Amino acid sequence: MAPPDQEPTARQDAAQQHRSLRTAALGTALVFTASGTLLGTWVSRIPAIVKQLDVTAGELGRALLALGIGSLLSMPVTGHICRRVGSRTWVAITAFVAAVVLGCVGLADNLVQLGVVLFGLGLVYGSWDVSMNVQGSAVDRRAGREWMPRYHACWSLGSIAGAALGSLAARNDVPIGMHFTIAAVGAAVVTYVGLLGYVDERADHRDQGGPGRLKAGEQPGERRRKRVATNPALLLVGALTLCASVIEGAAADWLALYLDTGRGLSEASAALGYTVFATAMTVGRFLGTPLAGWLGRATAVRIGGFLGVAGVLLTVLSPWVPLTYAGALLWGAGICLVFPAAVSAAGETDRPAESIALVTSIGYGSILVGPPLIGALADVVGMGNALLTLAGLAAVVAILAPVVRQRPAAGAGGGTAGGSGETFDDGQPESASIAR
Repeated sequence: MAPPDQEPTARQDAAQQHRSLRTAALGTALVFTASGTLLGTWVSRIPAIVKQLDVTAGELGRALLALGIGSLLSMPVTGHICRRVGSRTWVAITAFVAAVVLGCVGLADNLVQLGVVLFGLGLVYGSWDVSMNVQGSAVDRRAGREWMPRYHACWSLGSIAGAALGSLAARNDVPIGMHFTIAAVGAAVVTYVGLLGYVDERADHRDQGGPGRLKAGEQPGERRRKRVATNPALLLVGALTLCASVIEGAAADWLALYLDTGRGLSEASAALGYTVFATAMTVGRFLGTPLAGWLGRATAVRIGGFLGVAGVLLTVLSPWVPLTYAGALLWGAGICLVFPAAVSAAGETDRPAESIALVTSIGYGSILVGPPLIGALADVVGMGNALLTLAGLAAVVAILAPVVRQRPAAGAGGGTAGGSGETFDDGQPESASIAR
């Protein structure tokens, strides 16, 4: 038993650690919010950019492809960069550059310039995405909590806010360049406020291999770095992420169009269908922390997969509009936890930064795979039947759910990631929320 005079010091240390982790969690949530706001800002003015450049939908699609390619080129190497310089430094760099590049989007005079700028935006934005997830995973491991769904919920809220402000700017004929510059400055300020609470995650997972176990010419940690890309369990997590990203992306790309052209709803009613989906995603992610703690991460994802199956089937096959909206709600609620759960699972490996980079890169591969496949299939069998294939992917999500099962975390909080009611050294239970 510790001497009585040491007990207050231990409690003070635990309380300070508690406050530090809560500050880091709040800072991470702010950075996620800023990232979502930046993307929502860009998406909200796409119609105005199409009119300004006088391009077709197909030409815009090729420019958007440059955005996806840029992201997929930078994301796989971001984990290694974070391991070298830390996620805080890399978020600061990529967020600043992304804000500058977004301001340049509104200055593009032709399709080639737009494609080049979007490629650059994809490079820094994708890398920013990985590095902020690395930080979120580190905070969760140290606290022994499952806050990742709430970080992603904050990203969703940011994207909604960015789109809403973009709609207001468009209604008042605010020039695109001015709008993007203001939004970029605001996002940069919010990001840097969030960075003040970041922790240095590099000390959490040092290479354990000693020189005696290395082959000639092999550097410490090189074997495990090679194994990250060939680890079967991690590749299954990536496959799960890819399925979920295709299901989520299909709703953004095709749901409103299907309800309009396939179901005969008005444009406003069709847009409402996607709004229901997006709202369910956001609310579900805010509820994800207590749900993952109560059910366990894998069980929550498995139930979500089954809900996704029901949601897609109800959306496409229901003859009544209210049930169609109910299907969109189940669709969003079912798939909302998969991506954050996969990131958390990747972060519990011995090389979290590289693992998170790999899993998110595979997930973002849906940008290149999902939309063209659904579109091509729709040309052959119709949009409704094409969307029904998503029910099969949701079933795969339910089957693969065990790969995101929690692993014990050796975080500072001493708890198990995703557990509920952990206690710190001061004996007070930690709240399930980021902030009381």
